[in-house]
Amino acid sequence: MSSTTVTTRTATTPRSLAAVLLARRGVVHLPAGGDVSEPAGQVGAALLEADLVERGYLVAAPLRAAFAALDAGALGATGRALLQDIDRETGADRPHEPLLRGFPDSTPRDTYAHYVDRVLTVLFQQPEQPCVLCGTVDSVVPVAPCAHLVCGTCFDGADFSACPVCERRIDPDDPFLRPKRPRRIFSRRPARPQRLRLLTYGGDLSDRQRDAARELDTLLARTGALSPQDTDDLDALLAARPRDDLDRLPATVPGRETKARLVAWLLADPADLPATLPFATGLLDTPTDVLRVLAVRSGGDAGLVRIPRFARLPRPLRRALLSALDALDPAQAAQDMRRHRRAWIHAAELLHPFEYTDRYPRAALAFAALRGTALGDDALSLALRKGADGVEAIDVSGPAVTVRSWRGQVEAALADRDLHRALALLGQRPGELVRRLDHLLRLAREGDGDGAGDEGRAVVSALERAVGRVAPAVVLSALGALRTRTIARTARVFFPKGAAARAHVTDDGRPPLPAELVRSVAGVLTAEMLRRARAEAPVEVAVVDAALDGVVAPFTERTASRALVTLPRGSELAVPDGTTLRLFLHWMESPASGRTDLDLSAAMFAADWQHIGQCDYTGLRYGGTAAVHSGDLQDAPPPLGASEFVDLDLEQLAEAGVRYVVAVVYSYNNVAFGDLADAFAGLMVRDAPGSEGPVFDARAVEQRFDLTGSSRACVPLVVDVQARTMRWLDVVKGVTGTQHAVWRHAHALATLAHRLTELFGSGARVGLGELAVWQAAARAATVVLRHTDGSRSVYARRDGEDVAAFATRIGSPDTDAAEPTAPPRLAFLLRGDVDVPDGGEVFAVYPYAQDATRVRLLTASDVVTALAPH
Repeated sequence: MSSTTVTTRTATTPRSLAAVLLARRGVVHLPAGGDVSEPAGQVGAALLEADLVERGYLVAAPLRAAFAALDAGALGATGRALLQDIDRETGADRPHEPLLRGFPDSTPRDTYAHYVDRVLTVLFQQPEQPCVLCGTVDSVVPVAPCAHLVCGTCFDGADFSACPVCERRIDPDDPFLRPKRPRRIFSRRPARPQRLRLLTYGGDLSDRQRDAARELDTLLARTGALSPQDTDDLDALLAARPRDDLDRLPATVPGRETKARLVAWLLADPADLPATLPFATGLLDTPTDVLRVLAVRSGGDAGLVRIPRFARLPRPLRRALLSALDALDPAQAAQDMRRHRRAWIHAAELLHPFEYTDRYPRAALAFAALRGTALGDDALSLALRKGADGVEAIDVSGPAVTVRSWRGQVEAALADRDLHRALALLGQRPGELVRRLDHLLRLAREGDGDGAGDEGRAVVSALERAVGRVAPAVVLSALGALRTRTIARTARVFFPKGAAARAHVTDDGRPPLPAELVRSVAGVLTAEMLRRARAEAPVEVAVVDAALDGVVAPFTERTASRALVTLPRGSELAVPDGTTLRLFLHWMESPASGRTDLDLSAAMFAADWQHIGQCDYTGLRYGGTAAVHSGDLQDAPPPLGASEFVDLDLEQLAEAGVRYVVAVVYSYNNVAFGDLADAFAGLMVRDAPGSEGPVFDARAVEQRFDLTGSSRACVPLVVDVQARTMRWLDVVKGVTGTQHAVWRHAHALATLAHRLTELFGSGARVGLGELAVWQAAARAATVVLRHTDGSRSVYARRDGEDVAAFATRIGSPDTDAAEPTAPPRLAFLLRGDVDVPDGGEVFAVYPYAQDATRVRLLTASDVVTALAPH
């Protein structure tokens, strides 16, 4: 059951329902036992358990017993499927053979000399002649299919997995390739991985739908855009349920993109439309909802980043969508449509709104306002004038239908520095008011001088009226950004909406905001979050890990990478002492990509972000053994593909003067990651020196993420060598041309990593530790704070102490002595090693021993969703 099966797959191949529940909840469902005459017993269960432990998974006692009760054939089939799903999550389902099979010990000490040897071989080596490098006779042979003449004395066929001259894969049966030397086994058992997780028994296969329904409910309750992995899981969960079971679906879905995918699924089968159409269209309450549905059912993106050519609409669906549009205010609908004007004009070609002016006059009026339809004496013009009665924002008195743009009015008010008019307009759309708080506060500062006068109070009052209706992610983004605005900064970072996570760095010329005004606004936003947290069920005791202060509340999840461990962008975690970080990369070409050369690189920077070196294909070693590369494979044909590794010894790097190491993956010949059949990278944490253990150890994998989309360069993380921390960046970098390497992009890499590190370390993004303290203070009578050194501080709510004061005191020296006697029913943890009673709630970056069949496991997105408006 431990053998690796090689299959061609794309990075975005959807997970099965079993794999979804395994990854999200750590739950395994097994076939019903029935009449088992010869159960596999404890021996069979122990063998499977051993395979799981080697991959970083523990087996709960009920699951072990259920394994033992299966017959041998069922256990074998179940075990193979389970291990295949786990191997796919960690990347162990692919063969990982680097260019230098003895890596890191066999990596050349002098990369330049190795390169010169290769060049001399190409230029001067002749068949049936002594080796031009060593003079050995009868040692030179051509390798297939590249036909380079290679000396078996100079280049060890037991160490190379490809042609040592061109570094491309050769025929596995080529005589040059001798059996690789066995790697040394571990001298001691490898350390327990951080991500070690408990697998639990979810019941038989009939119980799988129950658990799937719970996960679906959780995703449909999310207020923000789902990550690509959550989106894939949503599609898998929907595909596993019948469309006629509408009672299980919520009447409202707060996430706009999630709603679009749900509605598109409901409308996918024409045979089900009589039942699903009324329910689906009842979920649509804005024109953009309709446009999102049209995009998704046409194979596009619910975020409308990429809008495809729309698929044809059945007549019942066309009428239902027009009916949904007709129920909206035509002026607001027209203004909403203007955000995607070209797409709506295309949609009109499918919906034919002017053919149904009698039945859907308001929808026709909205389209006419969007298009600026000319008015005359024809029947259409008469119908449009009639439909415009009572709609003040749409003007039909002129030669064409026009609409006063709300967004244009806001921009004009801001340009005129008319704060009160801008506040009146923005009050109509609370989310926009919160998004534009910085601009409004700058206008107040101009009017009041210090922001403490009427202008500042007007902004605070408008915010107090609006904030109760704003999504938590918007409130948290505004809070983080504003509370750092009391000091001047030289750079500003944007994350533009798009298909990939690009970070745009620009100069910041904004003047600082008055501290008193910032405190007032931050107080309003924080008070609103605390008020919402109080709406959740109270508990007696809550536990919070101080280590969560480095974990950032999730934002821009739409562009998050599909990853083994869901870590919000910007989060910082400690690297265990005495370990080596091993970066890994694997890719496989496809017919669309042709020959593709990806390069795994590590860029080294000093404390002032000056570039001082790299470990990549131009320099296979840095500082002796401080950083070591496994060699540059320059193609990746199936079925083997190609793998590259970089070992980082943080102690040696620190001695060499390195402060920051930036990991980066380049597509050398500018092939998009998404064109490949398979592409992923990740990080292992190893405590074995040199060549001990396998080159790829599934147990040691702490993070694995897919390389997808149109990007050609990815910057996944930065390591602070001195602080021994790793910060998850998960951004892509724009590059042009070919022959990409660190030295060509060193300045841009330094700017990007420096500014992102500065941004996330400044408090400009609210941390999950802060959210955990707010929710614990709002819901619990006693809060236990666990410090990173293992000590604990206890805080009990005092008589007359409100939630804000209690939350402020948590983390201060003003503690209470008595340890709580009741067990915690609410826990926010880095590693799930706290025993929580049945029915409790647990957030853990690494779930570890948490049993999803007993407690409710929360994700970072769930922690934010709990603060949604009630």
